Amino acid sequence: STEGMARVTLLPEAGTKPLYAIRETAEGRRLEPLVDLDVIFPVLHGTFGEDGTLQGLFELADAAYVGAGVVGSSVGMDKGVFKDVMVANNIPVVDTLVVLRAEIEKDMAAVIAKAETLSEYPLFTKPANLGSSVGVTKCNNRSDLQEGLMEAASFDRRILVQKGIKDVREIEVSVLGNDDPVASVPGEILPSREFYSYESKYIDGTSGYEIPARLPHETTQMIREYAVRAYKAIDCAGMARVDFFVEKDTNKVYLNELNTIPGFTKISMYPKLWE
Repeated sequence: STEGMARVTLLPEAGTKPLYAIRETAEGRRLEPLVDLDVIFPVLHGTFGEDGTLQGLFELADAAYVGAGVVGSSVGMDKGVFKDVMVANNIPVVDTLVVLRAEIEKDMAAVIAKAETLSEYPLFTKPANLGSSVGVTKCNNRSDLQEGLMEAASFDRRILVQKGIKDVREIEVSVLGNDDPVASVPGEILPSREFYSYESKYIDGTSGYEIPARLPHETTQMIREYAVRAYKAIDCAGMARVDFFVEKDTNKVYLNELNTIPGFTKISMYPKLWE
């Protein structure tokens, strides 16, 4: 029931395991122990839920929680740093350029010129630190690119420009475990829109999927191996969904991103892949 619903908080002090209700009284605000916590399952996506911020609060409170810690969460969330870590671990990623909002505001033409050296169109622009395909734009020409950069810059001070790979399949794999993680079978997303957007993930539910994905055995094994290697490389824990692009003609594999708190709706891939 929403009646009498209280705002709640966790104190950043070890030994204070309860969740506290924040009560507004005539004398001011006071905290009232509400319920003891055994373990926290933070099914919170994106900023403050998946980026290490909330995990830092759990660490300060010395509370047990599901999923990646501070480092794994923050590196998994920051697409720019994540791609650098993948490159350092010899895991193939799509060619990417990181630009700052300040650079866009100072000299948009220079940023566009730099971005166009990355690849021919299409290019994708995206905020470095947002999930669920928020702020992502597919850019088919210079005008689109300018709009896409401005759109992404409205969400973050660091923006990615990414080479658009033509004729790709979107493959996802679930990883589960801590020190010795294991990967599920891969599944293929069949997007209902031009790319796997926020709307197709959460709102209309019209994207289909095929589990297991129809891939050559060696490609399947490579994807599962890369997923586990990426998971270990960022010190992930608990669970993650790792997303890949596979070129249709060549079966060349690119690791796109790793989601430390994957979707948990009825249409989400993470549980379906294990199922």
